[in-house]
Amino acid sequence: MEYIYAAMILHSAEKDINEENVKSIIEAAGIDADDARIKALIAALEDVDIEEAIETAAVAAAAPVAAAPVAEAVEEEAAAGLGALFG
Repeated sequence: MEYIYAAMILHSAEKDINEENVKSIIEAAGIDADDARIKALIAALEDVDIEEAIETAAVAAAAPVAAAPVAEAVEEEAAAGLGALFG
């Protein structure tokens, strides 16, 4: 995860996400940088629109939160219906 976090920090700082910059952040955090993992990360991010990925993740993360009140209402209706059976 730390390699992805390094890329996100670079993106946030509007810096180039390249091997040298990722390695600098990893090493600044006191982690021994793995050059193979850095190369793999850079290759994986080559065609990724990070802003779009962030927006997609934010929408996906909000969906369960938006659905929670609906689920609660359905549970309450079900409980009321069961109560009527015994009431």
